[in-house]
Formats: sequence, C-alpha cells, structure tokens
Amino acid sequence: MYNYHICPHRHVFCIDQKSFFASVSCMLKGLDPMTTKLAVVADTKSPGAVVLAATPELKKLGIRTGSRLFEIPQRNDIYIINPAMKTYLDYSTRITEIALRYVAPQDFHQYSVDEFFMDVTDSFRIFKDSPYTLAKRIRAEVYRETGIDCAIGIGENILLSKLSLDIEAKHAMDGIAEWRYHDVPEKLWPIKPLRKFWGINKRSEIKLNERGIFSIGDLAKYSPVHLKRDFGVVGIDWHLHANGIDFSTIREKHIAHSPSIVKSQILMRDYRLEETYVVILEHVDEVTHRLRVSGRLARTVQFALGTAEGKVYRKQFTIHDGTHDGDVIMKRIWALLGAMADPYAYYRTISISLTNFIPAHIRQISLFDDVEAAERRDRLLQTVDRLKVKYGQLSVMRALSCTAPSTLKLREGLIAGHKR
Repeated sequence: MYNYHICPHRHVFCIDQKSFFASVSCMLKGLDPMTTKLAVVADTKSPGAVVLAATPELKKLGIRTGSRLFEIPQRNDIYIINPAMKTYLDYSTRITEIALRYVAPQDFHQYSVDEFFMDVTDSFRIFKDSPYTLAKRIRAEVYRETGIDCAIGIGENILLSKLSLDIEAKHAMDGIAEWRYHDVPEKLWPIKPLRKFWGINKRSEIKLNERGIFSIGDLAKYSPVHLKRDFGVVGIDWHLHANGIDFSTIREKHIAHSPSIVKSQILMRDYRLEETYVVILEHVDEVTHRLRVSGRLARTVQFALGTAEGKVYRKQFTIHDGTHDGDVIMKRIWALLGAMADPYAYYRTISISLTNFIPAHIRQISLFDDVEAAERRDRLLQTVDRLKVKYGQLSVMRALSCTAPSTLKLREGLIAGHKR
C-alpha cells in the first residue's frame, strides 16, 4: 500500500539502560545487578510504598515496577533500599556524555532518565562500517565505563527504533535488534492486543476491535479512509504507524502548544477527606506559583483524588477569564469534592493539572471587580513568588503546612519526588 522507497531511510538508535535504578543501586553496594535480588522503593519505612525498580532476578519472583513494598517476600537474600536520585542522574549524565561522542547534540534526544534516542545517519561511518557494529561499540563502552548494561533498538525511524527496542532488543542475547521496513510484516504485524502498540489505549482498542481489528496487521490492512472517517487524523497516524512509517525526526523536536502544569503525589498513609485539604492546597499553591512565574493564566483545571481501594474522584472545570490565584482554584476544587467524594473513605493519591493557558497580561477586569483589592492581591502573590524563587519553597508557607497532614516539608529537596 505504501511505497517504502520514498519514505525516510535513517539509522536511529533507541537506547535503554536495563533496570537502571536497580543496577546503579547494586553497584553502589558492590553487588552484581544480574544475580542480586534488589528493589528500589520510594520509602522503605512505608509498607504501601511503590517499587520504583527491581533487578531481573527479583522480577522472576513477580516483583516489578509499581508493586508495593508489602508484596516483596521477607527474605535474607532480597535487598530493599531507598532511591538515590542524585546518583542516578549522575550516571545518566555520564552515559549521555558517551552517546554524544558519536552524534551531534541536535541528533540526540533524552526521552527519560534511562532512555534516549540517537540519529546516527550522518555519523556512523566515521566510527564503524554499519549502524549495528556502532551499536555494539556504544553498548560495550557504556558497560565498560559505568557498569550499566543497555539494550539498543535500531530502526529506519524513531518509531521502528523504539518498537525494536521494546519488543526484541530487551530480550535478545546481545541486547541489540534492528528493524527495517522489510521487517514490518514479520515483526510488527503480529503484535496484539492492540494496546501494546504505541498510541493505542484500552478505549481505542475496544473501538478498533468492534471493527474487526485485533492485531497491528489487521490495522495496517484496514482502509485508511474509514479510519479517518471514524477516528479523524489519529486514525491516519495509526495506519501509518501500523505500516512502520514515522516522518518525525530528532532534529525537528516537537514544541508543545498546549502544555500542562501538573502536580501529583502518592500519599505515604491513608488520609481522611478533611485531611486531604492541606495537601491539595499545597499542590495548588505549587502549580499556581509555576503558572505565575511563567507569566500565564490557566482557564482549565483538572483534579483527581484516589481512594486506597482504587476508586478515583475526578473532575474538570473552566474559569472563563483565567486565573493564577491558588485560592480561587482551591475554593472550586473543595466545593466539587465536597459534593461528590466519600467523606468516610481513605485516600492515597492526589493530582492537580492546569491547562488551556493565556498570557497574564491580557487578563480583563470586570466592572464589578474591586480593582484595588485585585491589585493588592497581585502584589502579595508577586512578593511570595520572588521569595520562593530566591530562597526556596519553604521560605513562605501557609500555617496549615505546619500541621500533621502536610507533606510540603517532606517533599522539599526531593528529586522527581524521591530522596537524593
């Protein structure tokens, strides 16, 4: 259906450090990551804490990322430790420096702490005679200099490199897999269920299943006209991706036109509804601080409060003229939660998200607004923001943050929500 001869033919690497957090933690203790049973846990003192990483040997016991501390067997041969985020970032930086020996910065993209893309199309011949042999060299160099084992997917584009990594390279003996357009029918099309494929969630999978589409091969052979009719532009993207086609390049990095400001947290104990008020307010203060520093107003607010049993109370509302005042947002959130949340349940997760931004300078004042009061409020918020930027989040706190439910002091100084 598609002429691959006119599609981009590049050499893209997707590189993942295997069990990265757990591997680094093993090396810090002088242990072998491949033979040691070790789990990195968000908080070793909390039974409900989440497992952030596990070594391959521990995974064989069924413990994976997302498991809980209480699920780990109490055995003498299992190590359970807190994260060391600063050290992980240091190792990640060292590996990035190795990668940048082989590509220009504009051909490198850090996807996450332990995963990145490299487009070696213009550079691989300087070092080796093929992308595969260069991948072997980089893999060996990373292991020799850091002790971290990695897997590398090679593809004609970003999509194929990522798929070859996740589906084949991570399970290959040499940790490397290479997918080209001619491999699509054999390697890509058998994938099912559909939700295993990038860009397709459970809801989309159900809708595709209703049309007789159960594998990526079914999707690739389905009429793109009908996909566009039923799903819009995303249907065309699915069809292209199912055929291994991706026109995006690392050099043309995507710029988000509608970004969001988000703050979420897994609480370390069960909270009653009235106790969550303090934590939600702290989260609202943080996201609105970031909003004001960026010079924007938010029109759309989304929030979610999850119980210990997994039930989630989620709501979204719109503020027509936009706001960057946390008190305004908190008042609306708490009123909505009071109307829908179970006051007797125990809560463990909180999430606040701001979207639909407009520049702060275009804010309109209503004839019914108290202009002087609004200006005083703005001056107060600006002063608070300057103090926080200069001296840190704890330099200005609400009195509520000194009460027992508060998590503000606990989170101060963490990296990505975890201990340094």
